[in-house]
Amino acid sequence: MLGDVIYEALQLAGILAFALSGALVGVRRNLDILGVVVVGAATGTGGGILRDILLGVHPPVSFLHWPNLVVAVAGSLVVFFVHPRLTRIRRFEVVFDAFGLGLFSANGAALALASGQAPITSVLVGTIAAIGGGVIRDVLVDTVPGVLTRELYAVSALLGAGLAVAVVALGGGVIAGSLVGGTTAIVLRLTSVARGWHLPRPKFAPETGKASPDAP
Repeated sequence: MLGDVIYEALQLAGILAFALSGALVGVRRNLDILGVVVVGAATGTGGGILRDILLGVHPPVSFLHWPNLVVAVAGSLVVFFVHPRLTRIRRFEVVFDAFGLGLFSANGAALALASGQAPITSVLVGTIAAIGGGVIRDVLVDTVPGVLTRELYAVSALLGAGLAVAVVALGGGVIAGSLVGGTTAIVLRLTSVARGWHLPRPKFAPETGKASPDAP
């Protein structure tokens, strides 16, 4: 029973974190209330929907489990109404996005392995679940997806998913895998932003390759 509660809390925490990051992007792009809610809710639930599709769960859990959508919509509305009080919005976006990335990557991978998928498949499922919401958000606001440009974004998701799979494979359980992998992914993502760590880029490319200022 306690395990189920913790698992549900991790799921909703990831959805809320991504929804807040998406809604903040919507606010910064000057969208109306519906636009902010759509971007926030799509960001919050998008990764989980992609994960369920890959695992053959039809319809996806977020279409049936009402707390997922309620948390995403409620978080988006909170951002819309209180954002004038939030200073350094860019920092909030990065933090919320990092938490969503870590929780979804590890939880998705651990869940996939526990459902009988191969380790490599589980890592890929977790990574796609982690970056899926952010890609949907960036496409909706007409920005180059951050997974292609931001500091160790996909690398953080891959590491978190890989560690989660390792913990579950060693008998640690889905919750332990989610916590260990998620924490590691969050720390790496935030550290890479703080220190400006990037993967190598072309030396003589005509473009600078910098991420759009609208990306978290």
